[in-house]
Formats: sequence, structure tokens, C-alpha cells
Amino acid sequence: MPRRVDHDERRRQIAEAVLRIAAGRGLEAVSMREVAAEACVSIGRVQHYFASKDQMLVFAAGRLREHLEQRIRRSLAAAGPPHAPLRSLRAVLVALLPLDRDGREDARAGAAVLIRALGEAELAERYRSGRSDVVATMAEWLRSAADAGELRGDLDPGLEASVLLALVGGLASDLLLGHHTPEQAIAIIDHQLKRLS
Repeated sequence: MPRRVDHDERRRQIAEAVLRIAAGRGLEAVSMREVAAEACVSIGRVQHYFASKDQMLVFAAGRLREHLEQRIRRSLAAAGPPHAPLRSLRAVLVALLPLDRDGREDARAGAAVLIRALGEAELAERYRSGRSDVVATMAEWLRSAADAGELRGDLDPGLEASVLLALVGGLASDLLLGHHTPEQAIAIIDHQLKRLS
């Protein structure tokens, strides 16, 4: 009996190869040939699933988002029930930091894709929509934390969510460059959250 092919899994396998190459050598190194070699498949198989490098990059950007969502779910679960709004917000902020090997790989690949997105509308839209979703969720947690008395009531939740996301973005770069240790980066997040109370 012929073996069933899991096409979604094959696409993910190829996308993961794209991300490993982007994290290690940048997007300039991403080609059909390099991706095929990294994924241990033929060039024909890569071309079967992706007609162009751009298609591979858009799909790989989606995989990056899935990786981030998985880290956020794990961080929220580790924060333990009940999920108080401020505890949930802190868990998400910490999950956005590249604190381990996988997080650093994703952050390097994400930086490479972000640079490419500056000139490509479809990738740029993925980044914009992802950021908008995160800011909206964070603003809601800030609003709930203020309502619960965990934070000052005079805060602008949308503005503070944008500030926190910008802070995490800067800390992520600092972590990748070795300017901060993971412990220092988390302490900076805690300091900023304390300033809001």
C-alpha cells in the first residue's frame, strides 16, 4: 500500500530549513539549492511546494509566528493558574525574549526576515498584523490589571503596551549582541512593570 504523504509536514520541514539558514547565514544564503540541502530533500521537492524564494520566506515567517505562539503558551502555562492579568502580561513579555537557543535562533531568523520585509509588502503586512495583535492583547491585560488594582488607573493601556513591546524588542537585540544577560533583561522588564503600579 502506498505511503500517505503529509504535505503540511513537508512544507514545515522546508520552512524550518529556511529558518536555520536565515538564522545562521542570513537570507542571502537562502536559495532553492541551499534549502534542499539543509532539509535533506531534492530541489524538485522544494520547488514542488514553493515556486519561489519569496513563497518560502512568507511561509517561513508564518512558522516563526507559530514558534513564538508556542513559547507564549508555554510561558503562560508556567506562570500557573490563576492567570492574573499582570502575571500573564509578564509571562508574554518574557516569552518574547530570546532567552534560550531556540529563542535566539528564531530571533536571528526573524531579524533577517524583518529586513527583507522592509521592501516586500506581504512580509511587512505579516509583521504589522502580528504586532497589532500582540499590542491589543497586552493593552487588554493592562486594562484588566488596572481594573483589578494591580496597576495605576490613569495609564493609557495602548500606549503602555506599545512601550513594553518596544522595550522587549530592544532587549531582544541587546541579548543577541551580549549586552545583557537573560537575568538582566528579565529584571528590566520587572522594573518597567513595577513603574506602572
